Amino acid sequence: MKKVYTKVISIVGNVITVKAKGASYYELAQIKTQRGISLAQVIKLDGEIVSLQVFAGSRGISTNDEVVFLGHPMQVGFSQNMLGRIFDGCGNPRDKGPLLIDNLIDIAGPPVNPAKRIIPSRMIRTNIPMIDVFNSLVVSQKLPIFSVSGEPYNELLARIALQAEVDMIILGGIGLKYDQYLFFRETLEREGAMQRAIFFIHTASDPIVEGLMVPDLCLAVAEKFALQGEDVLVLLTDMTNFSDALKEISITMEQVPSNRGYPGHLYSQLAARYEKAVDFEGAGSITILAVTTMPGDDVTHPVPDNTGYITEGQFYLRNGRIEPFGSLSRLKQLVNDKTRKDHRAIMDGMIQLYAQYKETEEKRAMGFRMSAWDKKLLKYGKLFESQMMDLSVNIPLEEALDRGWQILASCFKPEETSFRTDLIKEFWPKDKI
Repeated sequence: MKKVYTKVISIVGNVITVKAKGASYYELAQIKTQRGISLAQVIKLDGEIVSLQVFAGSRGISTNDEVVFLGHPMQVGFSQNMLGRIFDGCGNPRDKGPLLIDNLIDIAGPPVNPAKRIIPSRMIRTNIPMIDVFNSLVVSQKLPIFSVSGEPYNELLARIALQAEVDMIILGGIGLKYDQYLFFRETLEREGAMQRAIFFIHTASDPIVEGLMVPDLCLAVAEKFALQGEDVLVLLTDMTNFSDALKEISITMEQVPSNRGYPGHLYSQLAARYEKAVDFEGAGSITILAVTTMPGDDVTHPVPDNTGYITEGQFYLRNGRIEPFGSLSRLKQLVNDKTRKDHRAIMDGMIQLYAQYKETEEKRAMGFRMSAWDKKLLKYGKLFESQMMDLSVNIPLEEALDRGWQILASCFKPEETSFRTDLIKEFWPKDKI
């Protein structure tokens, strides 16, 4: 039953306050003004004092306007017809297609009961060697991409959307510039991947509260598809914009700020979204890959700092490539033994040699004389960066492993490496022995 109130106590920024009974967190309300109907969401309860965030802003709202509580949180229509569609941060069509009004589902529900989850055991191939070989992405994993403004993180997400071996992609854009939104749309349309994708896009010009709903919309729809047996990859960009929206609203609410002005519940808000990653027993899965930009490239900033405690590793995107140091997939050991028997050896051995190359680079920069071994390391490092780390490299896992052996054989003798004899006999290029 709808509850109607006709007295607005206060209007501060885009937040209005009313006195109402029986309201609940995240409940929707309609505000009937002279200009029409505005949608709002409950964001704070203090007894009978209810604060609501107005989606389109409070301009035109007066203290005598009628507030109607709808008795349910934000909902989104769910069906197979969503595939290939683009929606905004309220779940309304952005692509001029029909509005989905049937089979409505609530968003921002609780995470899945751990008893219904299974241990991750499957790898998601992306054809990106720095992911597939060195930090494998695992079904139901939650991973952030730590980066800074100007890095090609959206290009990386688009490439993963095109190449990841999953059933469907759900892309959530938060605070995107319009040309970034067009980039995602045009890239997936050009490559024929839109038919397995769903977009929820909030642009920088849209109401700020809609940006807060994008992750919840993506994950609610992903959960429904996963329960139907689909392996869903949710790509989010950018969770720092999501956190900044939380910060702006908390300032409006005059909440006591925490670190750098962010609300004290930032960790809980981020965890509530990331913990939706799941591999259902007897059904599908949800895997989350989310961009987190670091202001000033500062990993101690509250957003990446809190994120690191929630997620299962991270990718560092710097200088246009995924860095081998710092990047980590904590679940990779669950799948590396199921690919090819030389996978773990190549992963460990090549990174160890690359670490020695970085040390040699420092010695060379300081004017030290280079030994024969140093010269081999310098050659190896350049080949590793150009043939493995470069994001333009687009090859399957097995070809990347073979390429790793070729790089090693081009720079070293078998006995100069730390690889087991049986692996050298089987995989070392025969023309290099």
